[in-house]
Amino acid sequence: MSSPEFQYDVIVIGGGAAGLFCAAQAGQRGLRAIVLEHSNKVGKKILMSGGGRCNFTNTGAAPANYIGTNRHFHKSALARYTPWHFIELVSQHGIAYHEKELGQLFCDESSKLIVAMLLSECEKGGVPIRTHCAVNDVTHDSNGFTVRTSQGDFRAPQLVCATGGLSIPSMGASGLGYQLATQFGHALQPRRAGLVPLTLSGLPLQQFEGLAGVALPVEATANKVSFTNAMLITHRGVSGPSILQISNYWQPGDALTLDLLPSQDAQALLQDAREQQPNAELRTVLSQWLPSRLAIRLCELHFGHKPMRQLQHAEYTKVAQLLHAYPLIASGTEGYRTAEVTVGGVDTDSVSSQTMMSKHIEGLYFVGEVLDVTGWLGGYNFQWAWASAHAAASALSPA
Repeated sequence: MSSPEFQYDVIVIGGGAAGLFCAAQAGQRGLRAIVLEHSNKVGKKILMSGGGRCNFTNTGAAPANYIGTNRHFHKSALARYTPWHFIELVSQHGIAYHEKELGQLFCDESSKLIVAMLLSECEKGGVPIRTHCAVNDVTHDSNGFTVRTSQGDFRAPQLVCATGGLSIPSMGASGLGYQLATQFGHALQPRRAGLVPLTLSGLPLQQFEGLAGVALPVEATANKVSFTNAMLITHRGVSGPSILQISNYWQPGDALTLDLLPSQDAQALLQDAREQQPNAELRTVLSQWLPSRLAIRLCELHFGHKPMRQLQHAEYTKVAQLLHAYPLIASGTEGYRTAEVTVGGVDTDSVSSQTMMSKHIEGLYFVGEVLDVTGWLGGYNFQWAWASAHAAASALSPA
């Protein structure tokens, strides 16, 4: 029999955003909670997020900013724990922050402050945290859960799976949460890398050769979903916020188009340029609106180098159409190595949207990225971590 210190009201597996927040709230509600983290420190993805400043929420977070097989599952938790609740906590801890764009809130100083805040909240709730604690086995019986680890056996009537997804394995990501879900009878929705750069191969990659580092605003569209933001051409394909966003909605074989002049009328611009600059070559004109290297390459590939006065109406109509709907044939993604999130995960049909508790096993909870709920780029996934963790922590009961 294990010593009494290994007996708790709730065991939280995973020391990321959702796990730490859930444990802290549970502890502050009077429950004996513990966090088990297999890596050497907690909050690794928090520390690296937002370029080290942690985009900890988005003031505009709403159900429409998330995808999942069940489009309604995430509504309840998000409604009950809003960005303003978390902002209040951040303010209580004296963490200065700013809005970068589109409701994205970042720490003024460092993401370390968010981790420190979560650790402080855990300490306030009397929650111990075990790092370097590898989970070897989890069993369940009438007395609850037994988690066998490299640091001994832990027992509790309630278990929270906050293990995250498969993204960025160098940060300690593993498939443990999916293994536990399967073990306890839960189905998994197909998983793939999300918020991830896209790769090109063959001719499409050759056409962009030498353009690495070129950046411009685009509207990327796939499967009737569009995002307007910056795109960056890389040595292997394309990246940047617009591409990361659309990657959640795109899969290999799907059509993907780029509007290279979003919110502008290319036809009107070209007509005006033909009148105002009749002797200028098309590449010179396009360089007024696009990065010069890209403009030159587009002319080499598609448009030629005629002066504007020689362009017929049908020709600059074709140019305008291609600028507004440039087909990008991506071959795949950079994968989990650079993905910010995992799309898919534990099927939410067998999880309570009110409490995050399993409908199969009493006392088993799933929170955060391990679930089949994925947010947009820009603080939405952190907000899901806070909201789902809050839902679970509110439902946990003392032994």
